[in-house]
Amino acid sequence: MARKPWSFKEDRRLMELAKSSASLEEAAKVLGRSPDAIKRMALRLGLSLKSKTGKKG
Repeated sequence: MARKPWSFKEDRRLMELAKSSASLEEAAKVLGRSPDAIKRMALRLGLSLKSKTGKKG
């Protein structure tokens, strides 16, 4: 499956979502991308997103 390049606007939106403590799944839904794609871009941008499916301590 071909990957769609990320736009500057999408980068900014992901940064906003990470700041507002959105989950990985929420960000994927908002941006219309897979959770894996969100995870990869978050790592590239140095962002931290928590997964809803992960354990909460």
